[in-house]
Amino acid sequence: MEIVCRSGIQVTGEDVCAVRDDLIVEDRIRLFLNGEYLTTLVASPDRLDDLAAGFIICEGLADRVASVNVSGKDVYVTAPVGRDIRLEVESSGGYRVLGEPRKVTSSITTTAETIRAVTAAIESDTWRRTGGVHCSVLFCGGKLATRACDVGRHNTVDKVVGYAALRGLDRSTCILGCTGRQPAGMVAKAANAGIPIVVSRAASTDRGILTAERAGLTLVCFSRGERFTIYTHPGRVSDVLAAIKKAQP
Repeated sequence: MEIVCRSGIQVTGEDVCAVRDDLIVEDRIRLFLNGEYLTTLVASPDRLDDLAAGFIICEGLADRVASVNVSGKDVYVTAPVGRDIRLEVESSGGYRVLGEPRKVTSSITTTAETIRAVTAAIESDTWRRTGGVHCSVLFCGGKLATRACDVGRHNTVDKVVGYAALRGLDRSTCILGCTGRQPAGMVAKAANAGIPIVVSRAASTDRGILTAERAGLTLVCFSRGERFTIYTHPGRVSDVLAAIKKAQP
């Protein structure tokens, strides 16, 4: 990732001193779909092929992409579009596609131990250096497949999903881990990508949980240390479900 150093004046109580801090670079990326301009994404300017492919899939426009070509800050994607493109403005300065997310179909299960491993993997050196990025990870077959950092939490999901799509990984067997909150838009991204389990260190919202419930997605939030909360479809966390059944009279 691109990092720059900037000067500042740090105030601590009555003390004042000059400092130089590492800061993450923010840029604007133009995305073209099948030769037509689609949207502009505010993002960290790295892994642009993964970002663009993931955006197309996570917004439900296509299940796969045929090709991605990067030219400077412009990215050109070719994909078999499967729905009407209706965009709404996002607070981040980009756009999101309107419509209901896809249903998740997957028979995979996981364990509390794996959920904790996914949570631990979310940490990144970039976050420790700058404090200015979100991070997502993708676990496939119980192992870390990829980790992505970005100024936008949505972009981190796009990047790891795009990585999986461009390398032919079966997303229905994967677990997504995130640092960011899980409102409806974030949950919809995972659902559109066909990812059955999402683990976040942060909170969800009421609509985020409702979206996960309707999409058939297992949503795990507040995953920190030994603790986590399962909000939807707990049957995929096999040992936790067994413990609940055992405790019932």
